[in-house]
Amino acid sequence: MLESDHPFNQKVVVLGGGTGQFNILQGLVKINQPDLITAIPGTWDSGGSSGRLRTELGVLPPGDARHCLIALMESDEQQEEAIRLSDYRFKDVVGPLEGHDILNLIIEQLGKIHQGQDRGIDAFRNLFRIRGQVHPASLTPIDITAKLMNGDEIYGEPTIDGLWKQLDIYPCDPNKRIDYVYIDTKPKPNPAAIDAILDADKIVISSGSLWGSVIPHTLIAEEKQAILKSKAPLVVVMNLMTEPGQTDGFTASDHLKPLVRELGSSRINYLLANENGMNTEILDIYKREKQEPVPIDDDKCRELIPNLTIIKKPFALYVREQHILRHHPKLARTILELD
Repeated sequence: MLESDHPFNQKVVVLGGGTGQFNILQGLVKINQPDLITAIPGTWDSGGSSGRLRTELGVLPPGDARHCLIALMESDEQQEEAIRLSDYRFKDVVGPLEGHDILNLIIEQLGKIHQGQDRGIDAFRNLFRIRGQVHPASLTPIDITAKLMNGDEIYGEPTIDGLWKQLDIYPCDPNKRIDYVYIDTKPKPNPAAIDAILDADKIVISSGSLWGSVIPHTLIAEEKQAILKSKAPLVVVMNLMTEPGQTDGFTASDHLKPLVRELGSSRINYLLANENGMNTEILDIYKREKQEPVPIDDDKCRELIPNLTIIKKPFALYVREQHILRHHPKLARTILELD
């Protein structure tokens, strides 16, 4: 891909986790200079292949970093093969490798060779010629705990993400909603992630699990202080749909409240939200999964953040083959075109 194919030259940092972060990075790498893009994935996953590696070997969970690395691959063919390989997960193997993601294992082994998981991620980038940067939020694993409105606690990111399945609470009992999440140990901050935030032209908080992916970034004191100190515009990408057990019935302002609680009412500059209508077929599919579109309550959002600029466009893209909604790649261009 030629340099001329990338019309934007901005230092963009994307915080988050999961498919929301993946989709933004995938769009950015097509039109922004790839070496100026930095992903900061979470380090609090404790489920699946990542959780097993974390528990058995004491390493950073590589799953979110792997998602970012794949998203930053510039060749569609390379990315497609990486996704196929990642999805395989040793399905036909019985033994210690069963269920593992081979790319997780490569990251872990490179981390061992280079004596540091962050160095292992850089080695993975070199191996697969990935120009974008990936800096984990911390250099030590983090555990998150959710405090519910009734005082109960839910421990660990996988349990929080599967809250409605664990407690069988749909529609969500208001007393069993999450009030806040916290970490009870001091993580080791990643200097490369902090430097990237301070040097950014734009900081983006991706859509994703509010309590399991987004808010934990603000609980790392050094990362939070870097966000507050940075002069770069802070852009929040609103979720397309609610998340069962976590954000049932939430409006956009409900999603913003925990961020305002952590970052203050003046730090968030832009809210990007979807406005295109979805047909009944799509809505029915998501309703069966106990999800609804997130209403954008402009007035309440501006009550929380008086100087907030809200940009609403048809950002939702329905991928029929997979029966999923995702943010349209043009979201990346909208981010880059912001003042």
